[in-house]
Amino acid sequence: MVEALRLLVEAESFSTDPEGLERCAGVIDDLCRTVLGTGTTPAGAHRVWRRNGDRPVLLLCHFDTVWPPGTLAAFPFEVDDGVARGPGTFDMKAGIVQCVEALRQVPDGPVTVLFTADEEIGSPTSRPLIEDEARVARAVLVLEPAARTAVKVARKGTGTYRVEVTGRAAHAGLAPEEGVNAAVELARQVEGIGGLADPAAGTTVTVTMLGGGTAANVVPESAWCTVDVRMWTDEEADRVDAAMAALRPSLDGAELRVTGGLNRGPLEREASEALYRRLVALGYDVGAAEVGGASDGNLTAALGVPTLDGLGAVGAGAHARDEHVMIDEMAPRAEMVARLVADLLADG
Repeated sequence: MVEALRLLVEAESFSTDPEGLERCAGVIDDLCRTVLGTGTTPAGAHRVWRRNGDRPVLLLCHFDTVWPPGTLAAFPFEVDDGVARGPGTFDMKAGIVQCVEALRQVPDGPVTVLFTADEEIGSPTSRPLIEDEARVARAVLVLEPAARTAVKVARKGTGTYRVEVTGRAAHAGLAPEEGVNAAVELARQVEGIGGLADPAAGTTVTVTMLGGGTAANVVPESAWCTVDVRMWTDEEADRVDAAMAALRPSLDGAELRVTGGLNRGPLEREASEALYRRLVALGYDVGAAEVGGASDGNLTAALGVPTLDGLGAVGAGAHARDEHVMIDEMAPRAEMVARLVADLLADG
């Protein structure tokens, strides 16, 4: 399993690097062929492994990472004192290795695995594939990293908006009064947008990037910002979405344009509860975590399909230079997934 992890990590697979993604997909194909006896099927940049039958168990993995090509030069794959380090080890290439090993232990029954190539950028091309497969599945198991050792029974939904302001340019020294200052308008909007957060409900609304203007001596005729939104419930998603759509300019002559919206609805606990109880009944008291980040499990839960997340690697440091995996946990986590898959398949 460690050698398979090394091969995957050293096949760098940044979300927007097609050549790297294709190389990594080739490693996954070889891994499936070697361990499971059959390779994967291409679906665009993504890969599908399938054992046919009615109402399969669907397992979700993604092999894209947030690390640009060349990261390995300064952050190589290393194993030291039971810890594997390197870009993508924790999020989520160890989960891929554990997924394949789990299915080796369950040689019969209908199973589908999706290895997707764009989860880190919002799953723009894999989403239809994920949703189509989920609609015919009996359950979805997501091999994203664990929260310490806990599985993830709830995730916040996410949304991203862009607010663009159009004003009117003017000379900042000679006739500033003839302009409509887009930066001033944006500043007023930013304050109001931040006020849409509801800490008591766990809803965050955060302006993350902004810019505007063309020159130091010109009243800016344009300005923009992006807004990250996260929430626990569909009701909060609808509230914030309506408020963003209702934004109006405060300065005469200014115009506003709001684009974007909800990317993934919340994975609410009711979607995971039965699967979590099933895992506990099998003897796994791993804990249940509710987390702010989203995954492809949000997409399947939104369809009403039972979904349990965080079944992958134990470690820490996702998206950071201390990203690492606890090697001693890899085989037990694979066995846990295998037992859960077998238990689901036993329902017939």
